[in-house]
Amino acid sequence: MFQSISQCLNSSTSTLFHARQAHALFLKFDFFSNTQLTTSLLTLYSHYLPFPQLSIILSSLPQPTIFSFSSIVHAFARSHHFHHVLGAFSHMGSRGLVPDSYLLPSAIKACAILKALKPGRQVHGFAAVSGFGSDSILVSSLVHMYLKCNRIEDARKLFDSMSERDVIGWSAMIAGYSRLGLVDKAKELFSEMRNEGVEPNLVSWNGMIAGFGNAGSYIEAVMLFREMISEGFLPDGSTVSCVLPGIGNLEDVLLGEQVHGYAIKQGLELDNFVLSALLDMYGRCGCASEMSRVFNGIDQTEIGSLNAFLTGLSRNGLVDTALEVFKKFKAREMELNVVTWTSIIASCSQNGKDMEALELFRDMQADGVEPNAVTIPSLIPACGNISALMHGKEIHCFSLRKGIFDDVYVGSALIDMYSNCGRIQLARRCFDLMPSRNLVSWNAVMSGYAMHGKAKETFEMFHMMLQTDHKPDSITFTSVLSACSQNGLTEEGWNYFNSMSKEYDVKPQMEHYACIVTLLSRVGKLEEAYSVVKEMPFEPDACVWGALLSSCRVHHNLSLAEIAAEKLFVLEPDNPGNYVLLSNIYASKGMWDEENRIRDMMKNKGLRKNPGCSWIEIGRRVHTLLSGDKSHPQMKEILEKSDKLSIEIKKSGYLPMTKSVLQDVEEQDKEQILCGHSEKLAVVLGLINTNPGQPLQVIKNLRICDDCHAVIKVISRIEDREIFVRDTNRFHHFKDGVCSCGDFW
Repeated sequence: MFQSISQCLNSSTSTLFHARQAHALFLKFDFFSNTQLTTSLLTLYSHYLPFPQLSIILSSLPQPTIFSFSSIVHAFARSHHFHHVLGAFSHMGSRGLVPDSYLLPSAIKACAILKALKPGRQVHGFAAVSGFGSDSILVSSLVHMYLKCNRIEDARKLFDSMSERDVIGWSAMIAGYSRLGLVDKAKELFSEMRNEGVEPNLVSWNGMIAGFGNAGSYIEAVMLFREMISEGFLPDGSTVSCVLPGIGNLEDVLLGEQVHGYAIKQGLELDNFVLSALLDMYGRCGCASEMSRVFNGIDQTEIGSLNAFLTGLSRNGLVDTALEVFKKFKAREMELNVVTWTSIIASCSQNGKDMEALELFRDMQADGVEPNAVTIPSLIPACGNISALMHGKEIHCFSLRKGIFDDVYVGSALIDMYSNCGRIQLARRCFDLMPSRNLVSWNAVMSGYAMHGKAKETFEMFHMMLQTDHKPDSITFTSVLSACSQNGLTEEGWNYFNSMSKEYDVKPQMEHYACIVTLLSRVGKLEEAYSVVKEMPFEPDACVWGALLSSCRVHHNLSLAEIAAEKLFVLEPDNPGNYVLLSNIYASKGMWDEENRIRDMMKNKGLRKNPGCSWIEIGRRVHTLLSGDKSHPQMKEILEKSDKLSIEIKKSGYLPMTKSVLQDVEEQDKEQILCGHSEKLAVVLGLINTNPGQPLQVIKNLRICDDCHAVIKVISRIEDREIFVRDTNRFHHFKDGVCSCGDFW
């Protein structure tokens, strides 16, 4: 019997079934007094059962020993079940057993990995009162535990109390200071280590370099790398992979190429971590061709390298290439992880491929890959960009089901999405429900209010934020100044602009000057706006000149328009929008020769006017309509409904604003052109395909024209609909024949 139990417990093929068979024999023949067999039984059980079930078996033992628990603790530690390690220690205490110096380090290691500071302190206290406080291995474990829990001062006190401090302990302390960005403290300890006769090793150098890099101290990380080499230490793969991210963030491609050359000479280019770091570095430095060369030279692509390459392509705007690479490796049935999917989704979302981002999210779930708190904020902007409210709500529900709504970046992304979809009330509700908020959250809700032209609410949120001790940044003031410009609040705009540097130590940047120029221009103070442009402390960019040119079109100021346009032709020679704006100003004044001259310039440069394009979500599908395009499958119905609406609209006293058509054609043709504007087509498509009274949401890629604005106001009244239209300037909320912009946009 004894032999058969031993075979059940010691066989390399033993399973949970064998453990239960042996356990039955234990109960039948009372073998619990045999410490060796009991320990073997518990060890076998620990491979298959979670601690709560194992705890029941432990409770059934008449006299468990410390050896019984040792086997369980070590088995759980080997399996990385550190929660169960702490559970076993707690159970030991309840059975009156005292852990020894061999078991305590396992508990301390579990606390370190779990970053469980409170249990860690309890173990420390127990070790001190039990006389183990001077055990060098145990004290070293405690130092590492406090470092993992970011309790650097507690770790330092213990470290200073140690009679013998080896290079491992010194390296851990130095890395701890480095990781927290405490550069001076790390360097001070590094010198102290050498003064005590302990020479640094590669671990010491790597710990400092990695720590400085993770803390954003990139210059210090690179300088330390150079110092390391000058002292005769040869960097290994860890060193190279630690310093390259800092080089990438500094965009020092020359040094990056030198490190790359060193890696090749030392045979480190085969190291997966080095390869990923090289791809990341070249991507951050904008060297897409070099990055591709590194990636294409890899014999067997590993998931980390693929992820780094996809991120680098996205960072350099090469989204089509990123999609091709992604699809190629997916077709090869490479096991793509959540980072891979998140990278490609973010790439599409950030580069105008919003529909593709939503499709990829569905494919990701179909492949059984669980999205995380990084995936969701990457995807949500795509819903806002194309005003896909239903998709956005579904993703909101998904985040609630998965318990990641409380993540501050998920919440902030949802605020932004609802704002972009015209539902500012829902955006505010998300904000109010957030358990914690950071500056990103406050900026998101202020930006939403500003986009909807709600200046009062924007200012209220700004002052509420100040009361929570959050300090405004440049993005905050962009939202506040934008709210001023949307409502023509020149005095308030100047007050906020002047307070930036005086009260909040935020230096005005290009976008803030652009807001002021837009604000002054929109209220007709074009000469004052031009004075601001001339007096700027730096050379105005295309954003500033573009704001002036756009307002010159609204206020028909030809002389300033020509000045702004000439600047833009130099800054953005391939942007067709600038040529179109100037030609439209010439056309509005009947200067057809000049208008034709600009059109010829565009033709010679191979530029084409961006067609007016609008999007509308109906059900779960987003429809795209182009101005003048008749390819939509429901175009016949759209035109029939448009004709009926046109009769009703004219009965209400509306006359087509043919001055909005800046073409040298007959008046009748101008009316026909106005009917084909994409936002009108989108609104009519929505009326056809939705229930009476249901709100409509349209996005326009250009500024909404005067005629479309007037027509949609009338439609909202005669059809009794709320209609939301987002153009490049702001949100228009049409209801009962009135627009939220007050006809100022």
